[in-house]
Amino acid sequence: MAKVMTANEAAGLVRDGAVLAVNSSSGLGCPDEVLKALGERFELEGHPRGLTSVHPIAAGDFFGTKGVDHIARRGMLKKIIGGSYPSGPSNAEPPLIWQMILKEEVAAWNVPSGIVFDMLREGAAKRPGVLTKVGIDTFVDPEQEGCAMNAAARSEPIVRRVRFADDDWLHFPPIQPDVAIIRATTADERGNLTFEHEGATLGAMEMALAARNSGGIVIAQVKRVAAEGTMRPHDVRVPGILVDVIVEAPDQLQTTATPYDPAISGELFRPLHTFRTPALDPGKVIARRVAQELKAGWAVNIGFGISANVPRVLIEEGHHGKITWVIEQGAVGGVPLLDFKFGCASNAEAFVASPHQFCYFQAGGFDCSLLSFLEIDAEGSVNVSRLAATPHRTAGAGGFVDITARARKIVFSGNFNAGAKMRIEDGRLVIDKEGRIAKIVPKVDQVSFSGRRARVQGQDVTYVTERCVMKLEPDGLVVSEVAPGLDLRRDVLDQAATPLRVADGLKEMDQALFLSTAMGLGL
Repeated sequence: MAKVMTANEAAGLVRDGAVLAVNSSSGLGCPDEVLKALGERFELEGHPRGLTSVHPIAAGDFFGTKGVDHIARRGMLKKIIGGSYPSGPSNAEPPLIWQMILKEEVAAWNVPSGIVFDMLREGAAKRPGVLTKVGIDTFVDPEQEGCAMNAAARSEPIVRRVRFADDDWLHFPPIQPDVAIIRATTADERGNLTFEHEGATLGAMEMALAARNSGGIVIAQVKRVAAEGTMRPHDVRVPGILVDVIVEAPDQLQTTATPYDPAISGELFRPLHTFRTPALDPGKVIARRVAQELKAGWAVNIGFGISANVPRVLIEEGHHGKITWVIEQGAVGGVPLLDFKFGCASNAEAFVASPHQFCYFQAGGFDCSLLSFLEIDAEGSVNVSRLAATPHRTAGAGGFVDITARARKIVFSGNFNAGAKMRIEDGRLVIDKEGRIAKIVPKVDQVSFSGRRARVQGQDVTYVTERCVMKLEPDGLVVSEVAPGLDLRRDVLDQAATPLRVADGLKEMDQALFLSTAMGLGL
């Protein structure tokens, strides 16, 4: 039977050198009270030391004020394996974890989120590790960076290229955690966990299994404790036989910015008119053009950035429900949310465990993915995971590599360059001042998506900006559409840092994209 403890008592169970697996995301589900207590214990006692922390998606908010930064202490944290990391604002110091990474005080790896879940599942089953093609020809591949974020990590490779069944694969070792720190809404006295106020279950079950089967312990932070025998068995997502410790935290936030919203957990459906419609600006133009790539009946993955507004474009155009959105944290259907609530959806049809969602993504079972870019190069490769000058401004790849590995159709979106001053006027794009940083470059700083591999696999890839649309063709990038009123040479070709080819049948982007009225979108 699980024991109810304070967060401080639970933190006292973590030994020096332990491997921690933390179930959370950048926007939701973070067991903050336990992580905070661990950091406070280290400040007082100097223990636990030499920890390895595993975060498949992320832990805490975008700015490092919660989550992993609680344990980002020199001497406390020795290694960290993360799908993504907090990204600090430009006008502030980097989050503590990034300061440690940049100073080589911790060995850090950016491993695709789905693969981290796979490593935990392999550890739970005591299998020899993960064989996958996810990440080949990207920064994940040991022939490039092997997921290493700094020199401390490069000295201890986490992935190998191996030959198996006459083919090349990437091999990742299993993860067998000593401690799993997970979160739910309610625990009964036996430790059975339900998630009725959560926006996702993430990988709670997988982490609990991995720790239990490795002889470790499972600490569950919950909002409340119920009497034994009062849970409906179909509601229990992690059984009490896997849970050792319950930490009651009645004030735990639903997301890093939300005390509680019943629409996030599927207990209430919001009226569609309550979802904010984006104002007409270059970002909305991009989201509208992305929406033109979709077909009714599709299941579409959506990522952080400009494309996150596409569901609102469909609401405005009267097409809500014709596309089913699927996001890596586990929501299926509904309306994906923005900003600090990203990773959640209101009005979802279902919540599946993140490892199952990533299995769906890695095999390309869905119809299309809408993602952002930091850079695009002449081969059509995309960098979404690292800015060379300010790496702490980026969050890493998250599930991006899993999602794009076999996706049949991908639409990348973003501004053509960085820093431009633009507006929409009289149905056209007006550029008042050019941007200073090119985003279409000869070679991306880090390959998050391989254009070369996409061409070999026959993936359909489109790149949408406010100025033009580009397609990935056998010979690389081709400009296929240009915004009305722009000069192709001055406003597009000369603003790229690498030569761009122009399609023989160059078209003008639909002027309806640039008007304040509904565009009459047809799916």
